[in-house]
Order: sequence, then structure tokens, then C-alpha cells
Amino acid sequence: MNKTDKIYVAGHRGLVGSAIVRSLKRQGYTNIIGRTHKELDLTNQAAVTEFFDTERPDIVVLAAAKVGGIHANNTTPAEFAYENMQIQCNVIKCCHDSKVKKLLFLGSTCIYPKLAPQPIPEDALLTGPLEPTNEAYAIAKIAGLEMCKFYKRQYGDDFISCMPTNLYGPEDNYDLQGSHVMPAMIRKFHEAKVSGAKSVELWGTGAPLREFLYVDDMADACVFLLENYSGEQHVNIGTGKEVSIRELAETVKRIVGFEGEIVWNTDMPDGTPRKLTNVDKLHSLGFTHKVELEEGIALAYEWFRQNVDKARM
Repeated sequence: MNKTDKIYVAGHRGLVGSAIVRSLKRQGYTNIIGRTHKELDLTNQAAVTEFFDTERPDIVVLAAAKVGGIHANNTTPAEFAYENMQIQCNVIKCCHDSKVKKLLFLGSTCIYPKLAPQPIPEDALLTGPLEPTNEAYAIAKIAGLEMCKFYKRQYGDDFISCMPTNLYGPEDNYDLQGSHVMPAMIRKFHEAKVSGAKSVELWGTGAPLREFLYVDDMADACVFLLENYSGEQHVNIGTGKEVSIRELAETVKRIVGFEGEIVWNTDMPDGTPRKLTNVDKLHSLGFTHKVELEEGIALAYEWFRQNVDKARM
């Protein structure tokens, strides 16, 4: 990669894409472009083709996706499958047709089987049934990373994929109907503190184990892979460390400053019991994360406090 390469970041305003833009700029890349959904609907094949014909990007980072938590995945699985596959098919095909120098496709660790070995190695993919609560999204993402692999295998395209673990940080989605666990907790505890509520309800038992990565660490890993990796196999991006949802809740509660009670609604689903990535491959390539969980939560909460009026609520 050259510092002057034209780099198209699809999804540049979201949690993942905005962090990748920040990382690219920090590392001296000067020609970064993006389009909002209003400016370019990535599910529209003709519009995507026209964009690539006009802009001719050198590098593409596909961070655009329809994302959400358990509730959103459970209630609108058809939309999760259709929209994500449309986005991926359109962008990946145009990257091939336009002969981009490199494509980075971002998936998610939900692609792995529900009962995958822990920590989850890259080769656990497609070895067992998926977690039903995010199956549609997972299947779409699997299709995307396999497409990248097939284009590399058939045509020699430099298309690579990475699988980030659970992410959080600036520009996260705080809509309680569609957010992931971390931003949902931050919002709930903050609003409870402000209103003087005596308790906050959280879903499940609190027993599942999860791994969390501050989004700017993920972005730095993505730029590192763009600069240093061209393998066919996808690469996990994570910390290799886990925490229970109950422990996470207590930490977020303390950092936010909520002094009331946590009530666990055990009628609601827990999701996958454990999900920890094996990051040996990433470490062997020369990259490790920098921001630990408590520091990251504090940074995320400070961003939320400063941007509550414009955050996705």
C-alpha cells in the first residue's frame, strides 16, 4: 500500500468504519473516501457498479453491514440475510471487475459454531451448527468471506478477511432495540443514574463469557493486515481475554457511577454460552491489542456522555 492510494471505506460512519478511517489517517494515508447510505445504497448493484467505475479505488475496506443484537437478529432475520449478502456480493464483484489492489472484508466471530472449541481457532469455521439467535447474520458473513477466498483462489485477487470479536467504542449504536451488549449497558446505567432509578434490568443470567475489543485496536489491526497479510485464511482479531456478562455489568455500572441494583431477567435468552477467539495467528503476524477492558469502557462512556445528543439512540 502507498500512502496516496485511494482507499474506499464502505461504512465509514459506523463503529467499525469510522475507527478504520481514524487509524488510516493516524498512519499517514491521505486519500480516503466514503459514501453515506443516502449517497450510495450498497444493496443496489447498478449504483455500486457506477460508483466503482467513477471512483476507481485502489484499496477497499468492506465494513458496511446491517448489524444488531439478539433482539434485532431474532425478529428480522430475513433482512439480516438479504441486505448483508446484497452488500457483499455487489462490493466484492465490483472490486474484482475494477481490479482493486486489495480488499479487506470484515466478518464477525458469530460465524463460528455455537459450541466451537474455546478459544476459537480460524479453522473452526463450518464445523458445527451456528447460534440460532444470530444465524442469519452469520450465514451472510460466511458467504462473504468464502467469496473473497474463491476470488483469490480462482483469479489471484488480493482479497483478505478478518473476524473481529465483540467491539465497542466511539460511534457505537445505542438504540436498545438493535444495540449490542456493551452500548446497551452503558446507556441503561447512564439513564438510570440520571433519572435516579433504583434498578436496571438486564437480559439473561449474566453467565455467558464474552471477549471485548476496543474498536480503535481493531482498526489498527485492520490496517496492519492490509499492509502485511495476503493469506487465503481469515484472521481473528481480538484480545484473547474473556469476562462474564455479569462481571461486565458490574464494571460498567461502577464506571458509569450507577449505585442501584441490577435485576437479571432470566426469561430472556443468553445467546452463545462462551465465545473467545484464538488470536495466535494475529500475534504471530506481529500485532497485539493495547487498550484493556476497563480503560476501554471508560473511553466509551466518556464518548457517550460527550455525544449523547447525536449518538445513535
